[in-house]
Amino acid sequence: MTHVSTSELLEACGGELLRPAERSVSAGLTTDSRCITDGCLFIALTGERFDGNRFAAEATRRGAAAVIISHLCGEAGSPEQDFAPGAAVILVRDTLAALQALARWWRGQLDPIRVIGLTGSSGKTSTKDMCAAVLSQKYRTVATKGNLNNHIGVPLSILGTEKGTEVAVWEMGMNHAGELAPLCAMTQPHIGIITTIGSAHMEYLGSREAIAHEKCTVARSLPSDGYMIYPTGDDFADLIASETRAHPLPVGRHDSAVRALNLRSSAHGSRYTLHIDELGEIDIALPVPGAHMVSNSLLAAAAGWKLGCSLEQIAAGLSSTTLTRGRLACREIDGYTVIDDSYNANPESMKAALETVAALRGPKRRIAVLGKMGELGESGIAAHADMGWCAAGLGYAAVVVVGPECPETLALCSAAAERIPALLVQTPAEAAAALRQLMQPGDALLFKGSRSAGMERSMYELFPGLKD
Repeated sequence: MTHVSTSELLEACGGELLRPAERSVSAGLTTDSRCITDGCLFIALTGERFDGNRFAAEATRRGAAAVIISHLCGEAGSPEQDFAPGAAVILVRDTLAALQALARWWRGQLDPIRVIGLTGSSGKTSTKDMCAAVLSQKYRTVATKGNLNNHIGVPLSILGTEKGTEVAVWEMGMNHAGELAPLCAMTQPHIGIITTIGSAHMEYLGSREAIAHEKCTVARSLPSDGYMIYPTGDDFADLIASETRAHPLPVGRHDSAVRALNLRSSAHGSRYTLHIDELGEIDIALPVPGAHMVSNSLLAAAAGWKLGCSLEQIAAGLSSTTLTRGRLACREIDGYTVIDDSYNANPESMKAALETVAALRGPKRRIAVLGKMGELGESGIAAHADMGWCAAGLGYAAVVVVGPECPETLALCSAAAERIPALLVQTPAEAAAALRQLMQPGDALLFKGSRSAGMERSMYELFPGLKD
């Protein structure tokens, strides 16, 4: 967001102008006072443990052209006393609401941009990365950075998009009912993608049916000339198709318009023949392993097709995909195969990762290093026990569960221990010590758990070279 005047800020988010500006916002927006650049806009968000208003005056002294605040923090409550000369100061009731309103306004300034709105219980970020890789072969493309997919991250993604961008791939996450609707109102997608409808966030939504209804918010938000892309094999595929006025575009089945043929897998990726109706067929070398990643790539290929990419551009994009860190990254180090899938986990993605590593050719043995899966509610104990049985059934040599004692991880251990060695440890250092006793050169080690489990810490404790 650049070249925005004070009057435009007031038009977009309302509020009271305490001090006018002598210049426009010329260097984007930040909510982090440590990231102030000359000419930027600073929005003072607040939370349970922080109050950005405390840093607003300092932001102007460091070069911010304007600040949006919800209250004054000066010694005498005087803007003249605290804020640098020339900086606009806008007072609003709710700075988060102002951020979101500003994003909705800026989204309108970006037209005729084409937007892909992407959600799902798992695979969102990987599919987003693949979509961006494909579409950047033809268009000036932006995508959500990392995992900025919530009520703060989505507006920041929109406001970080420059005019002249042709395609945006914006990821949208949720864990409570009603959270996707305002994100769809901000992004205004033309193409929707639902990667999966699983059991993530069961704690807050109660059932997969409720999760499906919330995910279908994206389907309901699309225009009649848009496309709703989803995997044919999803349990709620028919619901997704019925919930949208856009053109349904299921992918993956043998009779789907977009499908994979002649699939061959290895430790470092998959090869297959991509078939797209009306375009033909082309060989794909996908640089990430796993059948679920092939499914994600088909979603991206469908988006590329409907936005006018050629087969060659789609193939080039998929073959050059670089996934966000912590998504099934496979590295050979010190004689071991290390699979970093540590960024997050739910029952579907955990099972997919276990199956992917089990299918690798080459490793002598496989060891799963797992953390708990969050937000599962009453289904958590059974879900973790299922993962223990899954590892045992797939022939893993051992399971190491990392984290403080809790019913979920203990259940995973007790389930797996009936058939394979299983250890419960409390800290990353304890995990590394246990693994040093278990590991043998040639083994494959999978690290996976929910974000709160911090599984990368266990991996780095054992393999510090992977931090680079």
